[in-house]
Amino acid sequence: MHPILEIDELHRSFGRVHAVRGVSFAVQAGECYGLLGPNGAGKTTTIELMEGILSADSGQVRYRGAPLGPQFRAEAGIQFQSTALQDYLTVREQLQLFRSMYAHSNGKYRDIDELLDICALQPLAGRDARKLSGGQRQRMLLAIALVNRPRIVFMDEPTTGLDPQARRNFWELVRTIKSEGTTVLLTTHYMDEAYQLCDRIGIMDHGRIIAEGTPAELLESHFGDRVLLLPRADLEAAQLDVQWQARGDHGEILTSDLEATLDALRGANVPLAELQVRERTLEDLFLHLTGSELRA
Repeated sequence: MHPILEIDELHRSFGRVHAVRGVSFAVQAGECYGLLGPNGAGKTTTIELMEGILSADSGQVRYRGAPLGPQFRAEAGIQFQSTALQDYLTVREQLQLFRSMYAHSNGKYRDIDELLDICALQPLAGRDARKLSGGQRQRMLLAIALVNRPRIVFMDEPTTGLDPQARRNFWELVRTIKSEGTTVLLTTHYMDEAYQLCDRIGIMDHGRIIAEGTPAELLESHFGDRVLLLPRADLEAAQLDVQWQARGDHGEILTSDLEATLDALRGANVPLAELQVRERTLEDLFLHLTGSELRA
């Protein structure tokens, strides 16, 4: 069986800028695949090549084993970072407008009330779309991406700028559509979002995929230690034979032998009342691989 989407040796340049350099990976049907990368890594160009918005200089994108064509356009949904909408239309009218752009003869498009229910928009159906909050607008844009009952949905940084509660509400919507068997391809600037939603992750830098796998696989393959956090003042005051790095008001110790490190801290009379111990995270991995923070 073919993956639902295959990317094979994609290259794309803009003048002297080689934005995408031989990117290859596959997305399996029904999974959520996350594409992460610092600013300028090439992920937006890669996504636009996958969506058929841009043409590659070389390489190919295949949907269900064939080059992008009418079937892909009929079965794909896209939630852009920003979408131009018709002024003065209500939420329901926006959905009706975008649904009218698809052929109705195939019977696959969603009922408007079904979309409103799925995306928690029913109470807002009659509201002018210009008067929606950030989270409400993102839910509406997701509903627009779902009007044709797509088999694959592209979401380009869908929760950027949302407050934490709105982000988590949006996560539940993504889980809902994924539970229906819809494939999701997600770009995000939030490591917790990638960890919560993505079955597999590809990390891009300088136009290439530099790491790929499940979140657990990536963390296990790159790290075998834990992170200890203590007040910076306590570490500075101690005669401590353990290396640590300043992180704001705290000091950070990396250790693969927790008990030995704790013994060293006790031996140096470092107070442990405020000690925090955590596992490595995707944020750590991203910094480790790219040397950059993942910023919006």
